[in-house]
Amino acid sequence: MASFFFVLPDLRSSFLPRHLSLQVGSQPQRVGWKLTRTCCEYSPNTYRRQAKYEQQPQNVDLPELQPKNKKKPFPVPIKKMLQDSRRDKRLAQMRIEKPLEAPKNGLLVPELVPVAYDVLDNWKVLIRGLSQLLNVVTVYGCRKCPQVHVGLVGHQIQDCYGSGSQRRNSHHSWARGSINDVLIPIESYHLFDPFGRRVKHETRFDYDRIPAIVELCIQAGIDLPQYPSRRRTSPVRMIGKKVISRGEFVDEPKPHRSEDCVSLLAELDTFSNQQGQSPSPSNGKELAERTLKAYLNVRRGVEQLMSKYTVKACGYCSEVHVGPWGHNVKLCGAFKHQWRDGKHGWQDAVIDEVIPPNYVWHVPDPSGPPLRSSLRSFYGKAPAVVELCVQAGAAIPDDYRPMMRTDIVIPDSDEARWAA
Repeated sequence: MASFFFVLPDLRSSFLPRHLSLQVGSQPQRVGWKLTRTCCEYSPNTYRRQAKYEQQPQNVDLPELQPKNKKKPFPVPIKKMLQDSRRDKRLAQMRIEKPLEAPKNGLLVPELVPVAYDVLDNWKVLIRGLSQLLNVVTVYGCRKCPQVHVGLVGHQIQDCYGSGSQRRNSHHSWARGSINDVLIPIESYHLFDPFGRRVKHETRFDYDRIPAIVELCIQAGIDLPQYPSRRRTSPVRMIGKKVISRGEFVDEPKPHRSEDCVSLLAELDTFSNQQGQSPSPSNGKELAERTLKAYLNVRRGVEQLMSKYTVKACGYCSEVHVGPWGHNVKLCGAFKHQWRDGKHGWQDAVIDEVIPPNYVWHVPDPSGPPLRSSLRSFYGKAPAVVELCVQAGAAIPDDYRPMMRTDIVIPDSDEARWAA
């Protein structure tokens, strides 16, 4: 059997011969340089496939659980926060007024007022649609942990970490869920003047608790007779962290409670739209499409409002406050709350803290067998609202396809160990 020895010139040289003489066994052969050059070229189709994958990735990693013994990461880099703090401190030392733009100075942003009205309208459609879809699609909640499942029967994935999970081998204890299990209610204190007096621990019962999205829309320009808000005509002035001019303190008017206001409040709150109180829909698929579209519009609109209006979130618990600075209520019971005397660790909020996605396992076949732990690496996840609407007949949004892993074929239990 003849052995092959190839001797190629340095490819980095500026001059390359047109033909190369290679010693193949005992007979010299002439090999064209064009063949060698073609083998070294990069196919242009590879660039196209890579660009297409970047636009629509096949799979994405599932969201990780936030550890309870650690603080949430800052959405703004610490380096940028320190730079802004030093700049404000230098201006304060020189007694120069801090430049503030709307809405940081208490004035409204006219361009975002229609966005606030659109968010509130879609919020009403979302709550009404979910309360009706719960009569079509079954939702379960674990009695021992915050896990939620959307489907005919609860899944059998052993990922329960609640009390008594060791005796149950980490199996969930399922119970019938409600709209609050699908759309987690995040409430905030309603403030007549966000730049006025802070909410103290002793005066916390003097303020109403309403959904944070509704409070954000009110501060963005929506007028509700149930929850009045102060509209400033002159801006707030600050030097450093000290407010030097905020106008006179205006007494908060007493809320005008009427039947119209109570009915309006019922449309904005999830607690008044529990399962069984809404009629079953006549066209479930159309209602699911409309509800899913409202959910996506609410997230998009809230993200636009949060780009201008300040929303604070606790770095340890799920408390959210809409306003330039957080409140002083001492009700934080999360990690190391004794060191803070129960006060919240305020930081800038992100969209997932105002509207928690509440990820659940995606069920590829709602009428098939329940999900099993041995195949959990093949299952995807999706927000509970998206999963509920998809099982009701809505089309899967393109943004959630990679996380739901719709292109993965679920193998049998015997085939799972042979899969890569």
